[in-house]
Amino acid sequence: MNTQLSDCQTIISEALDEYSFKDFEPVELYGSCDYILSLGGKRLRPILCLMGNMLFDGDVNEAIKPALAIEFFHNFTLMHDDIMDEAPLRRGKSPVHLKFDLNTAILSGDALLVQAYRMFEDLPAVHFKNVIQLFSKTAEELCEGQQYDKNFETQSEVSYDEYIRMIEYKTAVLVGCALQIGAITADADADNQYKLYEFGRNLGIAFQLQDDYLDVFGEADFGKVHAGDIIENKKTILYVKAVEAADGNNLIELNKWYSTKSDETQKIEAVKKIFKDTKADLAVRSLIEEFTQKAMHFLDKIDVPDSNKTALRELANDLMKRKI
Repeated sequence: MNTQLSDCQTIISEALDEYSFKDFEPVELYGSCDYILSLGGKRLRPILCLMGNMLFDGDVNEAIKPALAIEFFHNFTLMHDDIMDEAPLRRGKSPVHLKFDLNTAILSGDALLVQAYRMFEDLPAVHFKNVIQLFSKTAEELCEGQQYDKNFETQSEVSYDEYIRMIEYKTAVLVGCALQIGAITADADADNQYKLYEFGRNLGIAFQLQDDYLDVFGEADFGKVHAGDIIENKKTILYVKAVEAADGNNLIELNKWYSTKSDETQKIEAVKKIFKDTKADLAVRSLIEEFTQKAMHFLDKIDVPDSNKTALRELANDLMKRKI
């Protein structure tokens, strides 16, 4: 059992209770902030911030508010993503724009972003500039990644490099950022910070590739729409790899199904068959392993006792064994 992970989950849960918005006004603004935070989720990013601190034997209390900043920021992005995607569910429940209304979701997301930055106000001066620069750079990249993702909806062709850049910016950089901010609060040197960031960035890419794979080939998750990426014609890594390997007939068939939005079982099964016929499914599984190994390579090279890395190594292995 990963006791460090369990300890970090407890710390984050207690901190979210302590820094909730229940006494903030107007209630109409902050109630929806508490609502999305209450939906839970893995809380992977704030936990990684704490684990980044613990890796270097830091004072974990120094990392708690920065970890909350990352969780507030992540949920701000989810609020706005759900609006753009017209998502019907968030963690199995109504997203903010449906639970409340569209304007509330926009404004409350903005408020969460502001509250994220406020969580950095108590950082020691020696850490403040480095943390803010990293966090702001990451926020900028995440916005760029989201725009690339939206571009793909109308872009006729998406290359492998374009897709990896998109998921790197939209997902992976925040994982790396969370870990590096934890390392900064523990006074880790620049070289070790870089290696920890690269561990997180590569793990984040592997995690998103696996998400794409599991959306289509994973076990049922009642909090998500099965094969939602196929239904929405999302050009995920499975689509990209299928297009690369498809012969004329498969390519015509794939383009036909991706030319209209439909949640018919026939469409899902037809596209899944193309993914298998082109061996896109196997190619993606190979990529997941490749980026996971890259992540582990950087973790191995961090200059701390190997026992300090055990919790992060176990967490990475557990994440990559997901079936849903």
